[in-house]
Amino acid sequence: DAGAIEAVVAAMQAYPLVADVQDYGCVAMANMCVGSDAAAFARKQRAADAGGIEVAVAALQAHPQVAEVQEEGCAALVNVCSGADGAGRARKQRAADAGAIEALVVAMQAHPQ
Repeated sequence: DAGAIEAVVAAMQAYPLVADVQDYGCVAMANMCVGSDAAAFARKQRAADAGGIEVAVAALQAHPQVAEVQEEGCAALVNVCSGADGAGRARKQRAADAGAIEALVVAMQAHPQ
């Protein structure tokens, strides 16, 4: 995944109003950050360091009525922010500071199914 996380974040930052870019970017980030081994936690941290948390929140905020963006944005945040160690707690706090809690509530209200 040499540079893949950073490339996904850069694409999402470059095209914030293109719902498909946000959807597929969130899918890619969620998939790259799944897992609970040391390599997965390193990818989660790389995603956070690259701005992945903020770009996922921005995707949720920019496309509140696009169910796919909402679903995949939530999945990306779950996977990037998972972890019970200090780094995981810091990623969760970073997400909260970026507005993730509010964005996730809006997503659940708009798309209860």
